[in-house]
Amino acid sequence: IIYMQMFLLMSFVPYEVFGDSVQQDQTVQPQKEGGSVTLTCTYSTTNSNIYLHWYRKYPNGVPDYILKRGAKSYSSYQHTAEFAKGKFESNADSSTTRLTINNLQLSDTALYYCALEIA
Repeated sequence: IIYMQMFLLMSFVPYEVFGDSVQQDQTVQPQKEGGSVTLTCTYSTTNSNIYLHWYRKYPNGVPDYILKRGAKSYSSYQHTAEFAKGKFESNADSSTTRLTINNLQLSDTALYYCALEIA
């Protein structure tokens, strides 16, 4: 069983600045090796030019960039780190972004963060 936990980037509570906010599901999800899991991040903003980022952090390490995807007026944009291609997938709508981790391995046990960028 693999335990995955995620929480809000920069804070353990919902983050809000000038009406923009981002909040992650903070549950621990046990999963089986070889399976997949989807992590969810909800955001709110009046801006239409936005990017959503996903990061992974191992204990005592620095956050590793996984991917950046556009939403709303930038919805066609996506950039994925080389190590993450084929392993991680993301989608977004007007208020939610999801990160799916495929072919789970013990090495995927980490903290996963999402972040909202206003372009």
